[in-house]
Amino acid sequence: MRPIHRLLTAAAIGAVAALGWTDGALAGPTIEAIKKRGNIRCGVSPSTAGFSIVDSQGVRRGFDADVCRAVAIAMFGDISKVEFVATTTQTRFTALQSGEVDILSRLTTWSLTRNSTLGLNFPAVTFYDGTGFIVPKKLGVKSAKELNGATVCLQPSTTTEMVVADYFRQNNMKFTAVVIENAEEMRNAYFAGRCDVYANDRSSLAAIRAQTATPDDHVVLPELISKEPLAVAVRKGDEEWGDVVRWTVYAMIEAEELGVDSKNVDQMLGSNDPNVKRLLGVTPGNGKSLGIDDKFAYNVVKMLGNYAEIYDKNLGPTTAINLERGLNTLWNKGGLLYSPPMR
Repeated sequence: MRPIHRLLTAAAIGAVAALGWTDGALAGPTIEAIKKRGNIRCGVSPSTAGFSIVDSQGVRRGFDADVCRAVAIAMFGDISKVEFVATTTQTRFTALQSGEVDILSRLTTWSLTRNSTLGLNFPAVTFYDGTGFIVPKKLGVKSAKELNGATVCLQPSTTTEMVVADYFRQNNMKFTAVVIENAEEMRNAYFAGRCDVYANDRSSLAAIRAQTATPDDHVVLPELISKEPLAVAVRKGDEEWGDVVRWTVYAMIEAEELGVDSKNVDQMLGSNDPNVKRLLGVTPGNGKSLGIDDKFAYNVVKMLGNYAEIYDKNLGPTTAINLERGLNTLWNKGGLLYSPPMR
């Protein structure tokens, strides 16, 4: 049987060439708008310690914010070419759908219905998480199985609502929901004792605990009751932009696996490892196929760091969050982090 590419008609080959697919990525409407504007607009959480929070100098810090900066570096070679737009759980998808933002990087779970009904794609998981519970230590609760009859603080328009209801039903337990839209109001309600327990992604619970004056008075229970792959989101119909976002995230993961970081990246330009050469653009082609600089990954690592550096800076043991990497460890060290081949 002849290879399928030899069966293409001359007309089909000409049509493909006319679309620009034979030489790098075809710039879609999002990329064109970003280039014209001169920055990317990134939807983030208003105030979640470790992920997206404004510091005393007015600079937005956090893991999710740094993912946005990485994409800006890939696009422009400039870490400052990003505009942060604070979005709530209620407004985040509308902001992306309407074009107010180009990308969401804000503790958002990739799910089937969100992927299929909201007109969104999720190019890459940035943080593997799961739903958990935080309770006051004084209650003496050691397990989620002890929460029968509890009052639970929940945010609407989140996957947590369904997950908690499913968990209690499956375990023949009852609960009373206290549903509050505003995240800060909900945190205050929990700390004021309006609910016995607060349910959210464990990463958010660690952030909430770290923001209290007395973190040791609260305990995050050991159970994870769901899978919550937190991913960056973009609009459907603009695959070129999705590809840039996807491979920027994977470049940071690949850099960690290959031992390339912000301190040694210049030295690693001389590596004999073909994978390192392709990653850093010494062997050209990867960036060109995405329509960006062949050195996009080099620039990201040089200016910002690899995945481990970004994680440790915002969430690691030297931070108030002190969140173990767990599932967010590289695949060859027992975790789930894995980049497809960058070739």
